Amino acid sequence: MKLSIAGLGALAIPRIENAQAYLPEFPNSHRLGRAFYTVEIKSRPDPESKTVNTVYQDHVLPILREVIGQPYNFWTRQCIWFETTEGYVPAISFQPVQNLPNTPLDILPTYGSTPGMWAEVTVPYADLTIDGDTRYSPLLQETLYPRFYYSQVIWVDEIRQSDNGEILYHVIERHGSYGDKFWADARAFKPITPEDISPIHPEIENKYIVVDVDHQTMSCFENGQEILFTRVSTGDKHDFQGNLTDKYLTPPGEYHAINIKYISLHMAGGDASKASGYEEFAVAWTSIFATGGVAIHSTHFHNEFGRVKSHGCVNASPEVAKFVFRWTLPEAPYDPGKIETQGYNGTNVRVYDSDPPVSSGN
Repeated sequence: MKLSIAGLGALAIPRIENAQAYLPEFPNSHRLGRAFYTVEIKSRPDPESKTVNTVYQDHVLPILREVIGQPYNFWTRQCIWFETTEGYVPAISFQPVQNLPNTPLDILPTYGSTPGMWAEVTVPYADLTIDGDTRYSPLLQETLYPRFYYSQVIWVDEIRQSDNGEILYHVIERHGSYGDKFWADARAFKPITPEDISPIHPEIENKYIVVDVDHQTMSCFENGQEILFTRVSTGDKHDFQGNLTDKYLTPPGEYHAINIKYISLHMAGGDASKASGYEEFAVAWTSIFATGGVAIHSTHFHNEFGRVKSHGCVNASPEVAKFVFRWTLPEAPYDPGKIETQGYNGTNVRVYDSDPPVSSGN
C-alpha cells in the first residue's frame, strides 16, 4: 500500500471544476472553542456582568482556561465558563476544538475491496462543496453553507485538485445518508487507520457499562472494577412543552448486548423541520444497545454533558465515545465500518433511572 504526500504526485491528480479548497485562518492556540450559536462575551463569568462583545455561530476563540462562575441560566444550572482572550463565555455555548491541519494524501489507501478511508475532522470546521445540483437531506436543504465540524468522521473515496491547485477529498457518509456527496479541503481530515480502531482489552470478557440517568453519568467496568467514569447527556423526561413523557427518555433496563456499531452514522428522527425532529450528519463512534436505535455516540453539536439533552441516546464526548466503540464487543471491521449481530455476544449495558415510567399520553 502506498501512502504519499500531495505534491509529489500532484500533477497526476485529476482536477475538478467549481469546487474550492479553503480553510480559514483559525486562531493560533492549543485550545479553541467554536460557538454553537450567538453568544455574548462577558467581562466576568457571570451572565449579569457587562457584555464586551457578541460572536455568532461558528466563531472560533482561543480558550485560556476553565473557571467556575455563576450559573448561565436557570434551566442549565451549569457554572463552568471559558476564559478567552476577549472575556468570558459559558462553556455550554462552545464546542472545545483544536486546529490540527493535515498533509493531504495523493493516493487513497486500500483496506478493503476498494480504495477509500475513514477520516476525522481535526480543525474547527471544514466548508463543503456539494457534489451535484440536488440536495437530498432535509437539513441540507435549509443550510446555505454546509460544514463538517471538529471530531466528525466521514468516508473519503476520491482525491482531486481544485481550480487553484489545492487538494480536495470527495467525502460521503457510508451509513444512513440520504445520498449527499461533498468535496472538501483535504487538510481538514486526518486519515483513520485500522490500527486506530483496534480493540481495547479484547482479552477481558467480563465488561459492562452503567448509565445513571438520575446523575447523568456513565461508567465502564472490567471484572467489576470501574475503569472509566464520565458525564453524559441522556434523553429528556419532558417534551418541548415541559410535560412529562417517555418519548425522549433513555429507556431504563438491562440490555444484554451492544449489537450494532457504526464508525459514523447519519442520524435523523421525526420531522427535522419541527422542534420534535432532528437530523445530524456524520455522528461518530455509534454503539447501539436498545430497540429504536438507542446508542452511545460521539457528540459534536452540544457541550452540556451532565444535563438531559438527547432524543433518547447517550451523548458522550468524542474521546469517550471512541473508547466505548473500541472497548466494547462486537468488534466492527474497518470496511464497511459497521457490524450487526444477533444474540447476546456484545457488551452488556445497564441503564438506571429511579423515576417510574411516565406514559407519553399523560
